[in-house]
Amino acid sequence: MERTLHYCGWVPRPRVHDLDHVLDVAERLIVDEGAHGLTVRGLSAASGVPNGAIYHAFGSAAALRGRMWLRAATEFLDLQTRLVDEQLGTSTTPEPDAAVAAVVAAADALAVFAERRPEGARMLLSVRREQLLGPELPGELADALLGLDRRLTSEVLCRLALALWDRRDGPSVEVITSCVVDLPTALLGRALRQPTTGGTAPITTDLRTRLAAAVRGVLQLDPPQNPAPHP
Repeated sequence: MERTLHYCGWVPRPRVHDLDHVLDVAERLIVDEGAHGLTVRGLSAASGVPNGAIYHAFGSAAALRGRMWLRAATEFLDLQTRLVDEQLGTSTTPEPDAAVAAVVAAADALAVFAERRPEGARMLLSVRREQLLGPELPGELADALLGLDRRLTSEVLCRLALALWDRRDGPSVEVITSCVVDLPTALLGRALRQPTTGGTAPITTDLRTRLAAAVRGVLQLDPPQNPAPHP
């Protein structure tokens, strides 16, 4: 056993566990067994990491669930934002075709994420956030998740609405939300909930093509105007 000098004697060096491995196993347990299938005892058995080390790293089961969700959701949003950046570039007034392509890319982000992180994608889609995160979630994690929601609104939804219609009001953001949240969930969700084969989520090219066509169809109509305020 490796040892390190501590004051006047030799003491064992604490074993360092791979926290990403622990979170990967936690995602798999959630996907395979549902929101209530993730327990520290079960995670310890599946990951080979002692209960005490898990509690020491995360503090509580609620914090563990929050870290797991936050990691996957942040990775997904980072990817989605990069895909939008690739289409819009740095222009504040992109061409209409580029703006539409950016919305299609944002919608397709779920398929791209599923190729890279199948269990993370399946976890985000198959389990509602409310099933994992409760009132016992530590405040800093709750704040981080709120910040992620704000990022989604500003960096994806409002940005795309501005690129397409030079608007960021409720109706325009709602149309973008339908394109990049509702349609991917509906068209790709069933495939993602199926068992994976060789670690690859079964999202076909045909599904992605149909998703792109659906998004372009929705964007053919401009969003409605905000209703006039009552006098």
